[in-house]
Amino acid sequence: MCSDAIWDREYATMNTETVHSVLAGLPLPVVLISDDERVIMMNTRAEEMFGLNGLGRHYITVLRQPALLDCVEETLRLKQKRKIRYLTTDYGRDATYEVTATPYVGGSENGAVICLDDITEREQAGQIRRDFVANVSHELKTPLTALLGFIETLKGPAKNDADARERFLNIMEREAERMNRLVRDLLSLSRVESEERMRPEKLVDVVALVQSSALALKPVASEANVVLSITGHLEPVMVRGDPDQLVQVLTNLIENGIKYGGHGGKVEVKVTYSERELAFRGPGVRIDVIDHGEGFDPVHIPRLTERFYRVDSHRSRERGGTGLGLAIVKHIINRHRGRFRIESTPGKGSRFSVMLPAS
Repeated sequence: MCSDAIWDREYATMNTETVHSVLAGLPLPVVLISDDERVIMMNTRAEEMFGLNGLGRHYITVLRQPALLDCVEETLRLKQKRKIRYLTTDYGRDATYEVTATPYVGGSENGAVICLDDITEREQAGQIRRDFVANVSHELKTPLTALLGFIETLKGPAKNDADARERFLNIMEREAERMNRLVRDLLSLSRVESEERMRPEKLVDVVALVQSSALALKPVASEANVVLSITGHLEPVMVRGDPDQLVQVLTNLIENGIKYGGHGGKVEVKVTYSERELAFRGPGVRIDVIDHGEGFDPVHIPRLTERFYRVDSHRSRERGGTGLGLAIVKHIINRHRGRFRIESTPGKGSRFSVMLPAS
C-alpha cells in the first residue's frame, strides 16, 4: 500500500511536470482552470497576454473580457465545449483570437482548458477579399449603368437625333474603354501576384528600359505640355528582371507623373547607381520619378499601394485611372526583391522611387 501511495505521488508529480512541459512548448496561449474556478496553469504565451501573476487567482480577475468569461462559465457549468471570438490588442496591433474552451477530467481534478488561436491574418485576408469584390463591383457597375442608360435613350427619345447619338456614342466608347482598362489591370494584378514568389533570372539593362519607357511617353508629355527628362546615371546597369514587368512599372510611374503632377511643367526621371546601396548591402540602382505638381498629404502614403485606393477618386477616374496601378507596381517590385518608396509634400510635388539590386 505504501509503495502504491509513493508511486501515485511520483506519477502525479511527473504528470504535472509533463503537462507543464507540453503547455510551455505550445505556440498558442493556453490556460487551465480548475473546477473551483481558479487558474492552475498558464503557458508562456498566455502569461504574456494575461499577465505573469494569474496563477491561483479566480479566472474572472485574469481573463476579464465578458464574452470570454461567459464561454468559460458555460464550459465549467455544462461540461461542454464552447467556441467564441476574442478581440484584443496584441503587441500594439488589433488582434482576433478564436477561443476554444474544453472541459477536462484529470484524476481528482476537473476543469477547463482555454486555448486561444490567433486568426488575425485569416480575418484580414477575408476582409481584403470582401473589399476587393465590393470595389470591383462598384467600379464595373458605374460604367455599365451609364452604358445601359445611353442605350435605352438611343433606342427611345434620341432614336432619330443624330447629334445626340454621336455624343452618346462617344461617351459610351469612353465608358467601355474604362471597363476594358479595369479588366486588363485586374488580369495583370492577378498574374503578377501569382508570380510574385518566382524571382526573375533574365539579365536586363534597366537604364535602357527607362529610356525606352520615357521615349514611348514623350507624345503623352507633349500633349500635356510637360517636359519629360532623364538625368543621372545613363550607362548600362544590369539587373535580374522581367523586362515586360519592369517596363510596366516605369510606364505606370512616369504616366502618373505626367497626369497628376504634369501641370508643374516638368517630370524628371533620375537614375542613380550605387556600388553599395543600403537597401541591399550591395550594388543597386535607384530610379526616381519626380514631378513638381500639387503633391498630396503624406497621410495617404501608407495606403497608396492598396487596390482601388485613390487620393482623389473623381480626378483619377476622369483621367482614366483604375486605382490598381500602384498595387501592380508594388507586387512587381516585390517579385524583383526591390524596394518602393513614395514621398510627397503638398504644393511641392511627389517622388516615386524604385530600388533594384544590381547584378
